[in-house]
Amino acid sequence: MSDRLRCASGEWVEVERVLLEPADRSPNLPPETASQPMLVWVTGFASAEADRGDEVEIETMTGRLVTGRLSAINPGYYHTFGDPVPELVAVGRDLRAQLAAYRKAGE
Repeated sequence: MSDRLRCASGEWVEVERVLLEPADRSPNLPPETASQPMLVWVTGFASAEADRGDEVEIETMTGRLVTGRLSAINPGYYHTFGDPVPELVAVGRDLRAQLAAYRKAGE
C-alpha cells in the first residue's frame, strides 16, 4: 500500500463505505458489534483525483460504480485465514485414505 495522500484519476484504489448503519443490523448481534456500522472495503479504479479520506467514485473490475471514502492508494492483499487448526490438518488426507479403502473393499 502506498503512503501517498492523493490518487490520480484511473489509479487502482480502495474505498471504505458503510454497508449497514447500526439501526439496520441484526438484533442477534452482540451489543458491542451491533452498536457499530458494518463497513465494506472495495477496490477499483478512481474516476477522479482525490485525497485520502475524500469521497470518490470507483469502477470495480466487474464494472460496478461504487462511491466511498478513499482509504488506500494502490492497495495490496494482506488477508489470512489464520494458523492451521491441528485437528483439521490431516482430515483431507485421512478421508481420502478411508474412501480408497472403502472402494477397494467393494471391488
